[in-house]
Amino acid sequence: MLLGTGASLAALAVGVGGRAAAAEEASMSPTADQVRRMEWWHAAKFGMFIHFGLYSQHARHEWAMEDEAIPLVEYQKLAAEFRPEPGSAKAWARLAKAAGMKYMVMTTKHHEGFCNFDTKLTDYNAVKQGPKRDLVREYVEAARAEGLRVGFYYSLMDWHHPDGARCASDEAARQRFVAYTHGLIRELMTNYGKVDVLWYDVAWPLDAEGWQSREMNKMVFELQPDIIVNNRNKLPGDFSTPEQKIVAATAGRAWESCMTLNDSWGYQRADDDWKSSKTVVRNLITCAQGGGNYLLNIGPKGDGSVPEEEVRVLTEVGKWMDTNGETIYKSDPCQPSRSTYASFTRTGNTLFMHVYFWPGKDVAISGLMTKVKSAHLLKTREEVKFTQDPYRVHLVGLPEEAPDSPVTTIVLECESEPTQDTDFVRKNKPRGGVGIEL
Repeated sequence: MLLGTGASLAALAVGVGGRAAAAEEASMSPTADQVRRMEWWHAAKFGMFIHFGLYSQHARHEWAMEDEAIPLVEYQKLAAEFRPEPGSAKAWARLAKAAGMKYMVMTTKHHEGFCNFDTKLTDYNAVKQGPKRDLVREYVEAARAEGLRVGFYYSLMDWHHPDGARCASDEAARQRFVAYTHGLIRELMTNYGKVDVLWYDVAWPLDAEGWQSREMNKMVFELQPDIIVNNRNKLPGDFSTPEQKIVAATAGRAWESCMTLNDSWGYQRADDDWKSSKTVVRNLITCAQGGGNYLLNIGPKGDGSVPEEEVRVLTEVGKWMDTNGETIYKSDPCQPSRSTYASFTRTGNTLFMHVYFWPGKDVAISGLMTKVKSAHLLKTREEVKFTQDPYRVHLVGLPEEAPDSPVTTIVLECESEPTQDTDFVRKNKPRGGVGIEL
């Protein structure tokens, strides 16, 4: 991922090829085949990202090899020490399911070049080195056992391969490295059954032509006809990937915000800047409101165990999803968005008001232009009384304390698709005179 001081290196990869891909994305509408392949993904909304590799054993950030300029001969000694406990992947999958996630994406190879899978193309892999096991296979089996979709992360950038950097200036090196890269991806697409997502990362130092990305994707779809791919091999792919932010890159374009639970993708023992369960839930709601997905990362320790704080936060999120999942899964893009203490999602004509700062007794929605037929608390199913005029919906008689944690949802059944126009309120709401008549 593009985090840390090393991000400046990866940023160089944008270049002309990145701008061209962005322009191509902006002009694209989803094809019938994309709509078919992505139906499950749009319904899922919430997935688990897993960054796991030698950097997990090192425990000082996934960019440590580059940021600390660690010599290769020193860094690759970590491979012999890297021995995650059997069953680790099962624990990840159970946690993902408990959190309400519907799919998983695991790092098969990160920038450090170590392959978590069995490959014939390099001995720098989990089967030949410390684990002596195919960690990707364990992950795939664990995810499927929990009914979760399977995604593979693959970093095009490679700090270990001798051609990984010089391929930009040496044509023979480029050809060798591209053949190596395509070969690894072919193995991943061939040896693990059905794969649902291919998540490319950092295309430095080549552009789409240099990577032969069109040929790469063609091979992927020939081997996995139902797969979806992202946009980080310098082609538009099926969806965009805003990182550490929630924003649709292009109107009408499928997107997925990938975020960390603290400030690191890989395990960083000193990073204690954890997001709260309320922040995670709010982020998930915001993604769903905008028609996007939320891919939330965990960084297991070198032994495969998940840090306690990540377990705690995701468990709390899962309890909320047990009640509120219906407001997220299969939700539609939602136009109402403005409130000082709430966010919104929608399914059809049903509007979900997610109150994260509970004001007590009453709440209001300004500028809701759609007639509300009924309202109730999702947690308790209790009816909520309300009044509605052209300027607001005023919900009253609410409990003093929030009925749910960390966010309470109020369900509003509307006569038609709900829309909001706060400018109308600002322009048309009656105002008093300059003075006050007593």
